[in-house]
Amino acid sequence: MSIKTLEELFVHELSDIYSAEKQLTKALPRMARAATNAQLVAAFESHLEETHGQVERIDQVVEASGVKLKRIKCAAMEGLVEESKEVIEEIEKGAVRDAALIAAAQRVEHYEIAGYGTLLALARQLGYDKIEGLLKATLDEEKAADKKLTELALGGANQAAQRSSPTQSKAA
Repeated sequence: MSIKTLEELFVHELSDIYSAEKQLTKALPRMARAATNAQLVAAFESHLEETHGQVERIDQVVEASGVKLKRIKCAAMEGLVEESKEVIEEIEKGAVRDAALIAAAQRVEHYEIAGYGTLLALARQLGYDKIEGLLKATLDEEKAADKKLTELALGGANQAAQRSSPTQSKAA
């Protein structure tokens, strides 16, 4: 990878997040099937629909900016998706797995928030006024998804996981 200009960096970052979103469209249904908390299942299903819209929004960004995406695979999202697969394989279905799925999903959201924040800053610097709103809309959706996951965790998912644990240890 040879990036020499801010424009090339923008194209690389946009291509990377596009790959990340495409990978996520495959991972979210698996995470929804693995969850037992109805609100978590609904959150994953809702975010899948949002993610499809985000992929479409990236297509709009490409069209409006005139850039051409590179064919790359987002290694970070690949790792995050792999971690979610490990959660599903290694933790018995139930409240503890739900808590772990929330944690895995929040790592994904934080990665996406960083990615879209970077893209928005680059777009502003490059004068891509027409696409700022598109990137900002997605950034806002990612922040809202993260907030919803936090609310699920604090609103009972983590407590349910603690109650279902055979032994309780308290931090000193």
